[in-house]
Order: sequence, then structure tokens, then C-alpha cells
Amino acid sequence: MNTAKDRLLKIIDEIPDNEVVKILDYAELLKAKKENCLVEDLTRASESSLDFWENDIDDEVWNNS
Repeated sequence: MNTAKDRLLKIIDEIPDNEVVKILDYAELLKAKKENCLVEDLTRASESSLDFWENDIDDEVWNNS
């Protein structure tokens, strides 16, 4: 099977090293964007759960502990 990854590796083998650096930069950019999206998703998820804890009953219990 000739996957996109296989084709990319073949191209990388055939081009000069100074061009491979450009591919590496782009791949690292894509990875950083993916990681940033994950962080944003986790942040949104954690923020949405804050409403659960924001209530007078829990505040009173916490303050009286």
C-alpha cells in the first residue's frame, strides 16, 4: 500500500536537506496547532465544569470546614 506517509518519506529521501528543513518546520507547525486545539478543548471542558462547583451550598460547606 502506498500511503501518503510512504509518499512523503520517498519525497523527503529525494530532496536536498535544506528543503527537508522546510517540511520539518511545516510538520512541527501542524503538530503545534493540533496540541493547541487540544489545550483549548481541555480548557473549555474544565471551564464548563466550574458552574457545577459555583453554588451557595458548596461554598457554605467549604467555608465552615
